Amino acid sequence: MKAAAVVAIAVVVALSVAAAAALRRDTSIALPTAIAARTMFIDFMQLRGEIRPVRSIVMTAPSTGSDLQIIDLATNGAKVAAGDVVITFDPTTQQRTLETKRSELKQAESEIDRTVAEQRRRVASAQSELDEAKKALARAQLDVQGNELRPRIDAENFVIAEANAREHVRELEKKVEGERIAAQADVDIARQKRAKALYDVQDTERIIASLQVHAPMSGSISLLPNFRAGGPGRAAPEFRRGDRAWFGAQIAELPDLTTVQMTAHVDEADRGRIQIGRDVRVRVDAVPDRELTGTLKDISVVAKPDFTSWPPVRNFDVIVALFDADPRLRSGMSASARIELERLPDVLVVPTGAVFQRGAATVVYVVGRGAIENRPVTVLRRGRDQIALASGLRDGERVTLREPDQEGRSR
Repeated sequence: MKAAAVVAIAVVVALSVAAAAALRRDTSIALPTAIAARTMFIDFMQLRGEIRPVRSIVMTAPSTGSDLQIIDLATNGAKVAAGDVVITFDPTTQQRTLETKRSELKQAESEIDRTVAEQRRRVASAQSELDEAKKALARAQLDVQGNELRPRIDAENFVIAEANAREHVRELEKKVEGERIAAQADVDIARQKRAKALYDVQDTERIIASLQVHAPMSGSISLLPNFRAGGPGRAAPEFRRGDRAWFGAQIAELPDLTTVQMTAHVDEADRGRIQIGRDVRVRVDAVPDRELTGTLKDISVVAKPDFTSWPPVRNFDVIVALFDADPRLRSGMSASARIELERLPDVLVVPTGAVFQRGAATVVYVVGRGAIENRPVTVLRRGRDQIALASGLRDGERVTLREPDQEGRSR
């Protein structure tokens, strides 16, 4: 009987140990795990932004004219060559204005001809009077030369007549000069009116020419949003035929996609962690099969308020220069960037989810032979996705990504 009892107890103990081991094995298998590896530790910052061309030309509505209604517009994404017409505005009003201005120019030119003819007539009339007065003065001078043979009273009368004729000549000379000055002034006024009318014609022709916007270079058209057509709670649609634009409105963009960059914003709390010249990896949402390389090119000097959230935060604009290009890239595509912050070679690295805080101690859970060991570690660097450990773990050991007691409670 004792032997049987001992055997039964031994069997129960063995089964209990096996069950406990199986339970630990099941627990370890159910928990997500990762392997610690000695490799390069890279800390980075994740940003969201959009692809923008380094060089881009925005085509706008003219800053003069009226009734800027679009009657023809290139389609979004259309390829154009330099000089092609991209936008055409209705020229009807300006054509009528041009006809009026040309009529005013003809009237001004006719007025100049009339004024010049009147100038010649007035000057010629005054000159004719002056010529007659000069002849009368010459006769009076001849009469005075014979005074020694005349009585005194007659001689004095001839002297007075000669003096009057001389004064009359002086008055007529002034009149001729005055007529010439007045007539020239009238001609100058008429010419100023013609210059003004000519300027109005040329300015109207310039406005009509500006109602056709040409592509300054080859590329693909990107239509911009018409903010006046938007409304509360809905995005502004792109410009289209029939829309009316305001002076200087940005209607279309012609990006040079041979060289592109990424623009993004960084929170002021993270501004001190990044530096110009850092390596950047960029993934474009619309081109998921390729990773682009670049460098942090520029950081704005002044932070700008961002009102997309409330209370508003302050962000710094950053520009990432891309070394790669892809024909599938388009201006405005959403992208994510990983800016390298720090690099440590040949260190032991685990995912951030593998390190836990238990009171004052920092620990990892090492998966052993059917058991999970709670082991304290020393953190060398903390990154966004990885943590570099200084001690407490060996290369190749497997660690859990969730605390075992939390897993047990969740089950």
